[in-house]
Amino acid sequence: MRVFTEREISDEDKRAILEAAVQAPSAGNQQLYTILDITDQELKEKLAESCDHQPFIARAKMVLIFCADCQKWYDAFAAAGCNPRKPGAGDLLLAVSDALIVAQNAVVAAESLGIGSCYIGDIMENCELHREMLGLPAYVFPAAMLVFGYPTEQQKDRPKPKRTDIKHIVHENGYRRLDREELKETVRGGAEEQEAYESWIQAFCDRKYNSDFSREMSRSVDCYLQSFAPDEK
Repeated sequence: MRVFTEREISDEDKRAILEAAVQAPSAGNQQLYTILDITDQELKEKLAESCDHQPFIARAKMVLIFCADCQKWYDAFAAAGCNPRKPGAGDLLLAVSDALIVAQNAVVAAESLGIGSCYIGDIMENCELHREMLGLPAYVFPAAMLVFGYPTEQQKDRPKPKRTDIKHIVHENGYRRLDREELKETVRGGAEEQEAYESWIQAFCDRKYNSDFSREMSRSVDCYLQSFAPDEK
């Protein structure tokens, strides 16, 4: 949902969404995440610009950033004299998993209350800018941002994009690499007519996979991975 009414989200409903979020499954119950509740309107407007110039972010009634957080356990171990190793890429991946599970719990809880939401993957971009803007230390990575609000009638009536048939998604007992014809059936998405597939997938590749924002996202993640590089012996 990207268009919201002016109706505010009550403190009670916000609390319910956050409570549902933190009850999510977590690796070893470490809760390797921190949730940033963005309430400052000026900051929301900055995020709307830095996250691919999307004004609806600033108009959302609730904005949450789900950070993969390896910093707090590292700090806890160090403070207790445990001599912890430096977090590595595996720790980051585990923390990202935790953060995204929590985010999806928030989405489902909000939906149960009639509140719509939209994931903003662009929060992973502009590493240096977002680190400074949000005060993120070395071992904290902004894995996802969610914006919430009550959807307009037009948004509620908008058809949900068609998902791929389950036969292409669920592979029994091992990965099954798809051949060219099945790939066409699987990813065709907006290509309603068979003859339009080649031009559609070329345009999609240019707009998404080969795009500037996709390259920037990879650069930003690489920048974070440098923080999580193993200690030199």
